[in-house]
Amino acid sequence: MAASQGSISRMPSRCTAETARATVAFEIAGYRLLKGHGRGKCLRSPAFSIGGYEWRIRYYPDGNQSEAAEGYVSLFLELLTEKAEVRATFNFMIVEPVERKSILVCSFKEPLVFDPERSSWGVTNFMKTTTEVESVYLRNDCLVIECEVSVIKETLEVHVPPSRLVDNLAKLLEGKKGADVTFKVQGEVFSAHKVLLATQSAVFDAEFYGPMGGKGAQDITIDGMQPAVFKSFLHFIYTDSMPSMDDLEDDDKREMVKHLLVAADKYAMERMKLICEGMLCKSLDVENVATILALADQHNCSNLKDACMEFMLSSNRMNDVIASQGYVQLKRSSPDIIVDVLERAAKSRKI
Repeated sequence: MAASQGSISRMPSRCTAETARATVAFEIAGYRLLKGHGRGKCLRSPAFSIGGYEWRIRYYPDGNQSEAAEGYVSLFLELLTEKAEVRATFNFMIVEPVERKSILVCSFKEPLVFDPERSSWGVTNFMKTTTEVESVYLRNDCLVIECEVSVIKETLEVHVPPSRLVDNLAKLLEGKKGADVTFKVQGEVFSAHKVLLATQSAVFDAEFYGPMGGKGAQDITIDGMQPAVFKSFLHFIYTDSMPSMDDLEDDDKREMVKHLLVAADKYAMERMKLICEGMLCKSLDVENVATILALADQHNCSNLKDACMEFMLSSNRMNDVIASQGYVQLKRSSPDIIVDVLERAAKSRKI
């Protein structure tokens, strides 16, 4: 049997660097008193923290043990944090005592690795110990050194693909896998999952899991709804979004939304109902506003009802609306709404 080959999904990733930077000052009081103590002997600064790590400066008045340190002050930066590996750059400076300017003496621009094998880096010939040089940088037998440290922290950013939950739920609806309820709508059969229907609709929740709910597979007949509308209704339940209606003409799209609003009201799906209200608010014209107003009143859509009335009363549209067939039907079926419109018109005139 031939071996099967699997595909490996590769997620693009990126490594980024963040820098923690700080400057510390180290004051060497009694500079001349410290001279002559011998090569390799150092004075240590108090510990300081940068980038989450502890550091200190080692100052060698007579230079470190390197032969090149003869006649120089040596200076080193030391990592104190145990078992750490840190990449950092740093600069050593001397503060000129008159104008208090920081004069760069040496700079380590390329990142250096501080770890248990090598916990310190520095410069052997930091400053000459001649009288001429000392006269420039000393005041009251005090030398002020500054160390600017930049700790580099690398973080790996892994690209996370967008959620496919909605797509997967849509496929679940299409594939019918695990479906435990069927709906018959004008001869067309739709399979679905009770638990998903119940999470979106309080009506389905009561029907499937309430005290009177049935057990096992169920066949439910839906009356008064077209198959295309019920299919779009199920799409919203599974994806929490309206289906694409790009293939519908404006009038057909408006009718679909009206039917979906009715379904949303029937099955207590408030979010879907509000979305439908918003879509209908954007599609009002003098021919359909009366019909949509009747729909809004019948299904307790206060936002849509207000939008319809505002549309009718604004920009002198009322005469055109009254001449529409929808208004004639509205006056016959819901005269109380006409009263509401007239009262609102009267109030707007007073204002």
